[in-house]
Amino acid sequence: MSATTGDLRPSSGLGTWRTPLVIIICGCLIALLSFGPRSSLGFFVQPMSREFTWGRDVFGLALALQNLLWGLGQPIAGAIADRFGILRVMIVGALLYAGGLLLMRYSTAPLSLDLGAGVLIGFGLSGCSFNLVLSAFSKLLPPEKRGFALGAGTAAGSFGQFLFAPFGVAMIDNFGWQAALTVFALLMLLIVPLSLAIATPPSTSSNEPVGDQQSFKTALAEAFGHRSYVLLVLGFFTCGFQLAFITVHLPAYLADRGVAAWTGGWVVAAIGLFNIIGSLSVGWLQNKYPKRYILSLIYFARALSIMAFISFPITTFSAIVFGAATGLTWLSTVPPTSALVALMFGTRWFATLYGFAFVSHQVGGFLGVWLGGVVFEQFGSYTPIWWLSIFFGVLSALINLPIVEQPVARPVAQPA
Repeated sequence: MSATTGDLRPSSGLGTWRTPLVIIICGCLIALLSFGPRSSLGFFVQPMSREFTWGRDVFGLALALQNLLWGLGQPIAGAIADRFGILRVMIVGALLYAGGLLLMRYSTAPLSLDLGAGVLIGFGLSGCSFNLVLSAFSKLLPPEKRGFALGAGTAAGSFGQFLFAPFGVAMIDNFGWQAALTVFALLMLLIVPLSLAIATPPSTSSNEPVGDQQSFKTALAEAFGHRSYVLLVLGFFTCGFQLAFITVHLPAYLADRGVAAWTGGWVVAAIGLFNIIGSLSVGWLQNKYPKRYILSLIYFARALSIMAFISFPITTFSAIVFGAATGLTWLSTVPPTSALVALMFGTRWFATLYGFAFVSHQVGGFLGVWLGGVVFEQFGSYTPIWWLSIFFGVLSALINLPIVEQPVARPVAQPA
């Protein structure tokens, strides 16, 4: 094993060019590309709804379905990647993602929108999003580089949001929503060659430490019987609820309040930009302070920022300030959450166990997007969902406090 490549093994067959720097750069580019388009789909709500006379509940259901299937597909994709390597999963995910964007471009009925924006993009994201990038970082990089790499991978996703939000708005304004979706689909194909750099070798009993030689069923039983993991999973629900609701419905909410359409693009971009700061900072801080306290503070701060935003008149300035404040806590839950999973259970089944935590995140995302559309159509207001987001934020801040940050006790190693 090369000292310069950490945990990279010659058996991967991809040569010594995959240094830690190359792995981190290519992984970050994948996170940027995969997270960018899906974080910009909220800007398609109004033009597509106007063209096809859809209510917001139609678009809300499609994107809610996307969030749910992304979550449900994540542990499956993670288990396949853990067992057979990440490369094939990444390629299939990228192709499904691109296909979903193209089908969305040609959608003229709610059913085709559900299939493209919901099913294909949802399952595509489970195979090529930053979750598997973080898994590759955990497996391929030495421990001293993982904290920064996890923060950098998360921040890269945010930078994708920062780039794609104004880019998407500009494409829609100048060339139409159809052209914007076509360009997004073509960009997703870049993930295929980039995934070569973060390919992981198939797992066998011979290349795993004795303590990590577990069967799939044993790993799941151990995790879901562990109180701290269950608390972590429950708290992650709130992150998905808040993020998905804001991503999809904030641009329309601002338009309803009389704020210029371009403001929504820059608010979403501000969220992405400031989350780069938040994610990198948390990636660094989690090596110095208890991760459970960091998570609790993030959830509480996010609840406070939402409360302040809806309690004062909505202006361009207040919206961008909200974007900046929200961005600091946006995806910064991911580095400590993923680090806690690795700390508790090791890296053998990391993608699988983090995938199950992500199911909770995406169930929250499904409810945030879907309820946002349903509540608006019923009451003409998003106010109940804003207050529900605040309540969940405070609840998750409390849930994370009792987490115990130490490896799970394994008195007897269990063979795979």
